[in-house]
Amino acid sequence: MIHKLFLLLLSGVLLILPAFAAQHVVVRPRNSAAIDSGDEATIREILDLERQAREASLHRDADFSQRTLADDYVAITPLGQVTTKQDTLSARKGGQLRYESIDVSDMVVRVYGDTAVVTARADVKGHQLGEDFSGPYRYTRVWIRRGGQWKTVSYQATVTQ
Repeated sequence: MIHKLFLLLLSGVLLILPAFAAQHVVVRPRNSAAIDSGDEATIREILDLERQAREASLHRDADFSQRTLADDYVAITPLGQVTTKQDTLSARKGGQLRYESIDVSDMVVRVYGDTAVVTARADVKGHQLGEDFSGPYRYTRVWIRRGGQWKTVSYQATVTQ
């Protein structure tokens, strides 16, 4: 029964998010019990936000970052550099960071009340300040719900083989 519920939920999530439809998405509930309707709605919201984050990166949409990054947002780059919300906004507005493509796969969403942790693989083609950073990455993004709105508080990317 739980397995059928999981497959039904997963297929429903993929139907509403065509950008991820060809990719592998796994949904993990808080515990081994069935996914409740609150978690199902949260998972849909987070998957949609992940889709929007991908599109915003491809189109250098600083408005999306302004709306969804928490004021205390911190990211760790693959080289170990710490970046803030303001750094991210400046990079998007200034065109320093350009993505040609971002192919996301192996996404896992775990929900813990008002916190969601997303891990995924991303095959990226892009340039920063003229330097090519194309290749495979794994990333973790942490979303929290504040005042009814989901905000990213942390992001970390690692180069993979």
